Amino acid sequence: MTTLIIGANGQIGRLLIDELTRAGERPRAMIRDESQAAGMQVLGAEPVVADLEGDFSRAFEGVDRVVFTAGSGPRTGPDKTILVDLWGAIKAVDAAEAAGVAHFVMVSSRGAENPDKGPEKIKAYCVCKKLADDHLLASGLTHTILRPGRLTDDPAIDRVTTDWPEDAGEQWITRQDVARAVAFCLANDRTRGKVYPLFHGEQTLEEALV
Repeated sequence: MTTLIIGANGQIGRLLIDELTRAGERPRAMIRDESQAAGMQVLGAEPVVADLEGDFSRAFEGVDRVVFTAGSGPRTGPDKTILVDLWGAIKAVDAAEAAGVAHFVMVSSRGAENPDKGPEKIKAYCVCKKLADDHLLASGLTHTILRPGRLTDDPAIDRVTTDWPEDAGEQWITRQDVARAVAFCLANDRTRGKVYPLFHGEQTLEEALV
């Protein structure tokens, strides 16, 4: 079983590599810069250099599962958000479908279900995420979509919820918990065809992701 991680050099991507390698897998890490390859090998992943803004279809050869956790980042402009979080994700869905991928896990965002009701300061980002999610939902791919809250760098607490906290200040989750949730979804068929909001909470992944 080969899992392609798109956005492997990002924070969630690197944490996911650790989760999968500890489970005995050697994931394929899609990176855009050859200089990142050695670091991916040290983590236990198979690096493949490909750019979301170009033709990256070769990265899907022999792949069974895909995780999209790429993001343009807060320091880029709206053009990169469109090219990476929207257009890059759409192209990844199409490439996965063409390659016959068995499971596509999308790391999306809170607010993607309805950007008009999400956080105003990331509304444009949420619009891109929604359109990418909608494209995945309309495809023929078996999918799981995770919509995590505000991401923190704290250690995992291993407790989550899929219920929206009423207090906006409580709508957060650690990146490590998101990575563990992705790994859980890859390993559990019951999460297929599901869309999950994801925040810190009181439940285990087994209890929350049903």
